Amino acid sequence: MFFGGYFLAFISIYQWYKGDWPLPLLVATAFLALHIEGTVIHDACHKAAHPIPWINQLMGHGSAILLGFSFPVFTRVHLQHHIHVNDPKNDPDHIVSTFGPIWLIAPRFFYHEIFFFQRKLWRKYELLQWGIERSIFITLILAGIKFDFMNLIYNLWFGPALMVGVTLGIFFDYLPHRPFRSRNKWINSRVYPSKFMNILIMGQNYHLIHHLWPSIPWFEYKIAYEKTKPLLDSKGSPQRVGIFESKEDTYNFIYDLLLGVRSHRKRRGKLRYLVNFYPVMSVKKFLLKLINKTYIGKE
Repeated sequence: MFFGGYFLAFISIYQWYKGDWPLPLLVATAFLALHIEGTVIHDACHKAAHPIPWINQLMGHGSAILLGFSFPVFTRVHLQHHIHVNDPKNDPDHIVSTFGPIWLIAPRFFYHEIFFFQRKLWRKYELLQWGIERSIFITLILAGIKFDFMNLIYNLWFGPALMVGVTLGIFFDYLPHRPFRSRNKWINSRVYPSKFMNILIMGQNYHLIHHLWPSIPWFEYKIAYEKTKPLLDSKGSPQRVGIFESKEDTYNFIYDLLLGVRSHRKRRGKLRYLVNFYPVMSVKKFLLKLINKTYIGKE
């Protein structure tokens, strides 16, 4: 998969200069390359991409460079997500999922870099690794400006990366953890079984399996789910997508599509404090009702 992603990226660049592929096909090829590398970096941060440690590290850093990420940032921040699932203060992905509309979920991944430095999560040489990977990123941009290939970067890197960010945000963060309340390991994320989705999003429809056993590579999630389904049933683990199961689910999903900013307290909170300054009483009542209906409590 690692080499497959780089091969697709190379093909898209070659076709940009030498071929006659239409732009939509070029963008789709670049998107697929980055989408594949997204799974590689995810498995690598759990040491599941390759059994030999240095090769696993190489795959993690290599996929990060193609994605425009930093492997130490991705690893340390993602592991914090696993430790603090659905904790508003300590789960960095909680901000990604609940601090704005779904269609703006990709830019919120920049918060990971802020979280990494706020919490001082780096170990040993990871700060140096971050500096090298960020230097590579900046060098490519400066080279694109100097040698006039920014159009390629916009169309075959930034654009597809934005699309991958939306895909990751929806299928890695938003859908698996709705309604963002439980911190119980058996119900803090969900499964929605599907052979088609298993291939399309590389196993993330079995996200709960990943949280329970994070060292399993993505292609074994489905197998693990089928073997542990009776256990999951007995624990009450969610095994549906959870969007249209009730009116509340549907209402909250529509709200997340359009606005998505959630309060975490039923009676007090920053959102209610801000709304109380609104001068028109009828609008104020409507906004408070909306906040009350969409707030995230604890289970």
